[in-house]
Amino acid sequence: MSRTHGWSTRVELRQLKYFLAVAEELNFSRAAERCYVSQSAISLQIAKLEREMGEALFERSSRTVRLTVVGAQLVSIARHMVELEHTALALTARRQNQLRLTANMTFAANAIAAIVQVREHHPEAEIDFVLKRFAEQIEAVTSGDCQVALIRGSVERSGLHVTELWTEDLVIALAEGHPLAGVEHPNLGQLAEYPLLLPKRSEQILLHRVVEGAMKRSGLRLAFGPPIALDHTASAELLNHPECWSILYASTAESTPKTGLVFRTEAQHRLQLPVSAVVDASVPVTAIQRDLVAALADTAPTDVWT
Repeated sequence: MSRTHGWSTRVELRQLKYFLAVAEELNFSRAAERCYVSQSAISLQIAKLEREMGEALFERSSRTVRLTVVGAQLVSIARHMVELEHTALALTARRQNQLRLTANMTFAANAIAAIVQVREHHPEAEIDFVLKRFAEQIEAVTSGDCQVALIRGSVERSGLHVTELWTEDLVIALAEGHPLAGVEHPNLGQLAEYPLLLPKRSEQILLHRVVEGAMKRSGLRLAFGPPIALDHTASAELLNHPECWSILYASTAESTPKTGLVFRTEAQHRLQLPVSAVVDASVPVTAIQRDLVAALADTAPTDVWT
């Protein structure tokens, strides 16, 4: 393996992006949340990068994380390389009548309906629908690979413009034998008395943030049941742990078998999150892009869970 001043040709851009996140946050946990990966994954990639560099990049203690001299020198280089990637991807930007929309699979029906609506007014439009995970969606917009991202939640990053399209109630899932199963609209105080079943925080950051934030604002403490493994479903785990409750996106609840379960919404609609369209604020908006965002807003669900 060839090296030049300790630099290996095997260093990956992903590692540099993770390195920048840790360098800017000076906290591995916050960096992992920012990158939408687990803390162990980001620590592993940083360790690989340090091996490839042949130098420690961070000084770690039980309380603090600090850049080493070499780490501080790498920051500007890493930023420059990430910017070069964005520039290179922007060179392949599509013509004005071509556009790429990215979202996850739960928004497939919304995306297709919006594309059909836009093409009625712009028959020349070529709109691709690309499936990506959340972190990949934002990266695709900032790099110019996609022009619109449809996401749950929001994002605070300079250079991006976020349009809230609608607000979505999260659906409370309970086993039929749960003490709250007969309550039409349980409130947070009632729910806080029982453990919540969710995947680990690193694997489902958004749902954790919504519930934790709502409970904290209401002065309530949240208890968790055993985390749901990635190869398990909330519905099956609720049947195994009928004393617990869980929350689902509305689209997930619609496709979940109802046997043995009941679905509710919170009494005061405090378990909500926005659905938003994200675009690159530095790029002029085309008529197709503007109309696509408007068409996505038109696909807001009208069904209300009871």
